[in-house]
Amino acid sequence: MNNMNPTTLDLFTDAEPEQQPRRDRIGEQSCVLRGFALPWLDRLLPALETVLAAAPFRQMVTPGGFIMSVALSSCGTWGWTTDRSGYRYTRDDPQTGRPWPDMPEVFFQLAQAAAREAGFTDFVPDSCLINRYVPGAKMSLHQDKDEKSYAAPIVSVSLGLPAMFLFGGFTRSEKSQRVPLLHGDIVVWGGVDRLRYHGVLPIKDGQHACLGEQRINFTFRRAG
Repeated sequence: MNNMNPTTLDLFTDAEPEQQPRRDRIGEQSCVLRGFALPWLDRLLPALETVLAAAPFRQMVTPGGFIMSVALSSCGTWGWTTDRSGYRYTRDDPQTGRPWPDMPEVFFQLAQAAAREAGFTDFVPDSCLINRYVPGAKMSLHQDKDEKSYAAPIVSVSLGLPAMFLFGGFTRSEKSQRVPLLHGDIVVWGGVDRLRYHGVLPIKDGQHACLGEQRINFTFRRAG
């Protein structure tokens, strides 16, 4: 998936030593599921190729006129977009004018399994945001608050290069935890922690044996 040419990726490279999944709690109703996505990779990555063929990554513009360093795509009933007019969910991809690709069944199953493991038993995601980080790309502290309801958790899957996840409080000024994330880790937060600020520090240079010079992040939500 270097340069987002999926056909050049050896999807089945044994890139990581086997990890025994464990749960690291980072808040009252938030945790990191270490290595949880690894057993799903041989189904997850081909499904990602299919989504990106229909809705390629693009770098969007914020309402303030800044180009995001992270490239985005989406799948599911709702996709997230941003431009000078604001942040919003849409049923159609503004770039193609067609509905966002369907969420692959393996995406849906992984999101539900991770949510259950974290204690959220009734999660039914209808949106998956897919972010591509290259070295230097980052995500500023923000809240996920464009969804119609905050009752459902956020399930965030990390693949590829390591990242330093910032998990803060309920105001931007509160001090953030620094949480290292590796290939296959999943962060889940919801309930009392649902509106915590969070972000990602600039990705460091590196080469992941499976995904190359990039980090891919899925965030599953209940948007509608």
